[in-house]
Amino acid sequence: MKTIIIGGVAAGMSAATRLRRLRESDAITVYEMGEHVSYANCGLPYFVSDVISKRDSLLLQTPKSLWDRFRIDVKVRHRVMSINRVAQTVTVENFETGVQFEDAYDNLVIATGATPNRSQIKGIERAVSLRDVTDVDALKAQVQSARVKTAVIIGGGFVGIELAENLHKAGFAVSVIQRSATILAGFDPEMIEPLQARLVSEGINLHLAARVVEITTDAAILENGEHLAAALVIAASGVTPDNRLAVDAGLELGPTGGLWVDAQQRTSDPRIFAAGDAVEKTAELTGDATLIPLANLANRHGRLIADAIAGAPTNERPSIGTIIIGAFGMAAAMTGLSEKAAVRAGIDFATIHLHPSSHAGYYPGAKRVSLKVVFERETGRLLGAQAIGDDGVDKRIDVIATAIYASLKVDDLMNLELAYAPQFGSAKDAVNQAGYVGNNVFEGRTPTLQWHELPAELASGATLIDVRTAGEFAAGVIPGSVNIPVDELRDHLDELKDKHIIVHCQVGQRGHTATQILRGHGLQVKNLDGGYVTWRTAQDALERIK
Repeated sequence: MKTIIIGGVAAGMSAATRLRRLRESDAITVYEMGEHVSYANCGLPYFVSDVISKRDSLLLQTPKSLWDRFRIDVKVRHRVMSINRVAQTVTVENFETGVQFEDAYDNLVIATGATPNRSQIKGIERAVSLRDVTDVDALKAQVQSARVKTAVIIGGGFVGIELAENLHKAGFAVSVIQRSATILAGFDPEMIEPLQARLVSEGINLHLAARVVEITTDAAILENGEHLAAALVIAASGVTPDNRLAVDAGLELGPTGGLWVDAQQRTSDPRIFAAGDAVEKTAELTGDATLIPLANLANRHGRLIADAIAGAPTNERPSIGTIIIGAFGMAAAMTGLSEKAAVRAGIDFATIHLHPSSHAGYYPGAKRVSLKVVFERETGRLLGAQAIGDDGVDKRIDVIATAIYASLKVDDLMNLELAYAPQFGSAKDAVNQAGYVGNNVFEGRTPTLQWHELPAELASGATLIDVRTAGEFAAGVIPGSVNIPVDELRDHLDELKDKHIIVHCQVGQRGHTATQILRGHGLQVKNLDGGYVTWRTAQDALERIK
């Protein structure tokens, strides 16, 4: 049997090497149109600033190493021009010689990935993109030769923010232009705001809800007429599945524009498989088709293809979608559905915010971890989580991602036995605390209110009680609130009777205690979820785009 793989990197090379391990006698050929077949795509931004100083560190395998170890015939600088499904052949062009030839397959794997979005902006041809080693070589050459160190990045997604940090390290004044109201638009606004604030404090200029309309020889011009100095312009507005070959061959696309595949990664032609950024996935929590351009999924699905070709019983598991980014010492991570995504999906959900420490507060160096968990209101099924902070973010999101995979409920989190020593966590870890808070909300013991619901409640006549100390109240307040510290609440019960009350503290814990006190005396009360910290952060996110 002969398998031809179109495209290398994560999906293509995972399929190739796994298939060789399963079937020693098969012929395996990989055609890669670029100069490199296996490289660390996610490390490219860090080569720009020499955080990764050795270029060879990005190159994971070469055609020679793949032949020596796996007897995989890798041909770089070869582009597959077309697929003949009837004859089971591909037409290939050798970029070095210009010669075209045909090659026959028994099984074909499409791993063509995605192409950078290039907006229809006047002068966009001056902008560089970052998808492969050739791109990063060109970008680094511009960085090193630039006499004026100003850069404009069009797009505030993962690549845009990582490049912003690394160009800043390389001495550039950096502006990021983002069309949506926040960077990393998959996050909810109150959760990503601390990273936005960190970027601004480090000197990154954020232009949110903004659009570039023209790129000149030395500037980027925004829709509002503002001119931003730009010796260097980077297009980082996301990617689009590269499905030209598949479309020309008559293969079925899904509703997302990604290539449709079944549970064994087969396309609509049973002899053709596909994986990676070109292919749509099935979302675990909604069942919807989605695009998730992540290397871990590309690797997993490439391996699955090899198993299917080799005849091993296998089925793809729907994707949760777990992501993380780090910049200027802060990490932001998400798994599953955000609140925005749950609303779009029409799910009846509940949300909790909490702000615990990364490890025991009495041990030096503890940092705040802001955590948001979304779960199904009726069943308690975990739907998603977001976390942001300077330490401990990855650990908590990974635990909750695993819990979602295992179909756990929100109150199962309080029963997880997690590693504890004071320098690593708390006796009640942040994940356990999410379980306790979630259990209170799920069981109805603590009626809560979200930050974005507060204005309507106040407009309807609710009384807002700040149960923090007088010192905390003096340091910052929610307009219209009245300060009654939680320890003094029982002395004010008569004046609170017959009122619809909302209580809040700094992060939510004392608010929960206040809620229980007032409910115990028959009063109608809700706790502002996440307290003043969540409310203040959300207001900062809203004010940033005014």
